[in-house]
Amino acid sequence: MSETIALSQARPFRPLALGKIAAGLFVALILFFLILPTLIVIPISFGSAPYIEFPPSGLTLHWYVEYFSDPDWIAATLFSLRIAFFTTISATIIGTLAAVALVRGGLPGKSFILGLALSPLIVPHIIIAIALYLFFAPLGLTGNFFGFLLAHTMLTVPYVVVAVSASLQRFDPILEMAALSCGAGRGRTFFEIVLPQITPGVITGAVFAFISSFDEATVAFFISGIGGKTITKKLFEDIDFNLTPVIAVVSTIIVAITILLMGTIRLSENRANS
Repeated sequence: MSETIALSQARPFRPLALGKIAAGLFVALILFFLILPTLIVIPISFGSAPYIEFPPSGLTLHWYVEYFSDPDWIAATLFSLRIAFFTTISATIIGTLAAVALVRGGLPGKSFILGLALSPLIVPHIIIAIALYLFFAPLGLTGNFFGFLLAHTMLTVPYVVVAVSASLQRFDPILEMAALSCGAGRGRTFFEIVLPQITPGVITGAVFAFISSFDEATVAFFISGIGGKTITKKLFEDIDFNLTPVIAVVSTIIVAITILLMGTIRLSENRANS
């Protein structure tokens, strides 16, 4: 009797579930091939051979010591970090204000302004790099911090605009209207009501701005100089003339920084949801 009941309660075969499993495996396979090239550089950075070798025949920290003891690599890294830090600040401020104006404001030609703000995401960076070089060179803005700050701010503002605009779309405007109707000014309403609600979007935009600036290579190739050289420009120079596992060490460090910052985004989202 119990076997009859168990058979009657058994779930029938569901082709739809099998299709979901196949789709999940297909997506997992695509993600694996996308991530695999990034993960391969990690064991290469610990290789004992004086050239790029995979799989490594031995493990050593020699190339990490080489990286941290090379003044050129350290100078390029600190220069890139300084540019990325100040680019993040400027792009976050400009992008947040632009997003508020585009979403909350009644600007004429809003669609055109939004397209213009997002154009650095669409226009190939090689075209932007050539244009910036032709514009910056007569002004003496190549190879120095201020030139990089202007160029990278222009390139990273769209990430902040997209992230903050998405947060503003989810934010209930009734809260903002309630604060204004209770006598709060525009500035106080923004800093005490709006900004806390869109903080995850601001953090997301800031993180993407930092990563994009630190990892940017095309524009850096054109406007770098002898004294102002980013880590990506140094990376490409060594690939051409000094191909050692130090290249993998630098790539591993960039991957580690990216993973750490993406974890920051996830943490801010969890805090916002809780």
